[in-house]
Amino acid sequence: MATIFSKIIAGEIPSYKVAEDENYYAFLDINPLAKGHTLVVPKKEVDYYYDLDDETLAGMAIFAKRVAHKIKEQTGCKKVATVVLGLEVPHAHIHLIPMNSENDVDFRREKLKLTPEEFSEIASKLAE
Repeated sequence: MATIFSKIIAGEIPSYKVAEDENYYAFLDINPLAKGHTLVVPKKEVDYYYDLDDETLAGMAIFAKRVAHKIKEQTGCKKVATVVLGLEVPHAHIHLIPMNSENDVDFRREKLKLTPEEFSEIASKLAE
């Protein structure tokens, strides 16, 4: 059965796409810690990040690097955190989170509540 991320990649569930190529898909997290918080997933459905084959894992890092540079450029943050976290979706993914302090990457913090218009505006800037 396809994961929610596979359904997003297939367009069956809407998302705020930031970037895509033949192997990877990046979209805004709908429960973000910061404006620009993005998820990067391989199109290949594999549950655990470290179960990805070496080529896919390396390619995902390079793809994420391009997205992270765009996040830093558009948000003006000091750095973009890369976090491998999450058990609820059995599909390998990384979080790219704009940060100015380590507290910005605390997943226990209250998530931002953004409007669809705000999500669309952020995705549009990151996709440029």
